Amino acid sequence: MLRKMYDWVMNLAGSRHAPVMLCGVSFAESSFFPIPPDVMLAPMVLARPERAFVYAGLCTLSSVLGGCLGYFIGYHLGDLGHWLLALMGHPEGDAAFKSWFEQWGLWVILIKGLTPIPYKLVTIASGLAEFSFFTFVWASVVTRGARFFLTATLLKYFGPAVREEVEKRLTLYTVIGLTVLVGGIVALKVLG
Repeated sequence: MLRKMYDWVMNLAGSRHAPVMLCGVSFAESSFFPIPPDVMLAPMVLARPERAFVYAGLCTLSSVLGGCLGYFIGYHLGDLGHWLLALMGHPEGDAAFKSWFEQWGLWVILIKGLTPIPYKLVTIASGLAEFSFFTFVWASVVTRGARFFLTATLLKYFGPAVREEVEKRLTLYTVIGLTVLVGGIVALKVLG
């Protein structure tokens, strides 16, 4: 079953519709969607390494545009922003994020945009905190671009060897991936 699902994802990643789906996931993840664009970007680069940087550029642009929607939600639709933050496990939202921005400012965007921490938290919180929109946009371009271009570069040059290894031990890596995912969620709940 894992092999069929893996083959389906890889075929989907190589399809002509994959870039549109990557843009949609990347845009939505920056403002409200729970799944990061890496789940589309990685197999797409593995399927077509010659287009790695095109995919990273599309992912970056879509993520920043989606981030602008998240900022808009926080800035103009505060109740919706608070609700989304509470839904993501941050009911204190406004006060906590405003203190982050007061203390760390730009660094909140630069650091959190590179990490697996859901970027929508940063985008909505930036709007709620009324952080400078111009600074928000250029910092988002830098940080999201760095993340996606680094991912694309690593997969372009080291991906074929990684892909071969994963295909040999698909079940093992699936179990490891799920364990890390569940462990990360538990850690976020315990620390949050």
